Amino acid sequence: MREVAHVPVQARRWAACTLLLVLTLASGACSGSNPPSGPAPSERTLTATPSSSARPASGDDWPTYHRDNARTGLAPSVGTIGRLSVGWKATLDGAVYGQPLVVGDTLFAATENDTVYGLDAGTGAVRWTAHVGSPVSRRDLPCGNIDPLGITSTMAYDSSSGLVFALAETTGAHHTLFGLDARTGAIVYTRSAEPPHGDLAAHQQRAALTVLNGRVYIAYGGLYGDCGSYIGAVVSLPIVGSGPALTYAIPTTREAGIWAPGGGSVANNRLLYSVGNGEAVSGAYDGSDSVVALQPDLQLADRFAPAVWADDNQKDLDLGSMTPAVVGQYVLIAGKRGIGYTARLDRMGGVGGQVAQAQVCRAFGGGAVDGDTVFVPCRDGTRAVRVDAAGQIEVRWHGPASAAGSPVAGGGAVWVVDYDGGTLYLLDESSGAVRQQIAVGTMPHFASPTLAHGHAYLGTVTGVVAVAITG
Repeated sequence: MREVAHVPVQARRWAACTLLLVLTLASGACSGSNPPSGPAPSERTLTATPSSSARPASGDDWPTYHRDNARTGLAPSVGTIGRLSVGWKATLDGAVYGQPLVVGDTLFAATENDTVYGLDAGTGAVRWTAHVGSPVSRRDLPCGNIDPLGITSTMAYDSSSGLVFALAETTGAHHTLFGLDARTGAIVYTRSAEPPHGDLAAHQQRAALTVLNGRVYIAYGGLYGDCGSYIGAVVSLPIVGSGPALTYAIPTTREAGIWAPGGGSVANNRLLYSVGNGEAVSGAYDGSDSVVALQPDLQLADRFAPAVWADDNQKDLDLGSMTPAVVGQYVLIAGKRGIGYTARLDRMGGVGGQVAQAQVCRAFGGGAVDGDTVFVPCRDGTRAVRVDAAGQIEVRWHGPASAAGSPVAGGGAVWVVDYDGGTLYLLDESSGAVRQQIAVGTMPHFASPTLAHGHAYLGTVTGVVAVAITG
């Protein structure tokens, strides 16, 4: 095992965007938003594709959360699995909440100190760093449990431009999208990405970014504690040029956060987001406690919500805690109540329109999908859930209770972590039996492994750990 030291501050590459200027609020913010109290990064957009940086992602790469836009979490290139061993550890300048990305021989990780790293995927050596701003201190937020609050969501790599995109929260309650050259770490794209309504400081950006059809999609929820005036929303920005931002906000008066770690799952060229509890607990349905299907222009195309949405809202038992799982022609969702629902992708059914429902578990995080089976991230351990051709739900096995992270699959195994206990588990895909386990260090909640190039990579509270998986 190789220990990689933290790079000192003076070695970080600031590239071309280190000068901070005072900006007004983004035009998408409503008049009721509280203005930021500090400077925002100056904006810079990409005017041409940097062909020297562009590199298509290969089948062994991991360019986005759970590897693909469907969020399957399936790594088909994993070969024979040997005895697990820690290959290297990299101590970075903050906790890594987002799933590490791997493209070619470079691993990308972002920290809560608002620093993006490019590491050698084989050794953990630092190739470049880019410190994009100063994170927000917990004392400057109305509530929350991440301190400091910087880059929390999983980044996304765009093969057409060769850029890695990261959403940073910075001092003054700014939310800014950065595009970094994947080869050098140079910041070549900077743009405000503020949520369209509410108090900017009450919003947290935890959902993974999605790159689709030349745009980046950014979803917003609230801080831990559900304080302040926030409304779940999605913001879309073009990768090239300074075209307008597109937004969609849940039509509720408050809350309805979009915060599940996997962000948008893409199916049939639509983005599926799970939505948390809204403020309404009776009367007209307010769009909360749901799975929404959005067109690429962020027009609402369809939605599903349970008939008990009002009770879910009142008791904080909503669907917003799990990323929607796409299984064939269905979407499977299981939230805080513990009931799993299936809905048709082409006709989600609105309120009470599920195809089937069954007791599954209280689910938090992103699942993995292999064929007709979803490995669901349950609070008391992963469950394998089969969705048959008619959309019916069958729970097949239940893994170790402490392994409550967001699972991925590869090599005939399910890979899932006990994030508080600091353990990576390798479970048999057909039975859930523990095949191997290895200590890797404490990880943020909902942590999920990255499977690429013969390794499992994990973000931890101190950096990144690489576990060699082929013998």
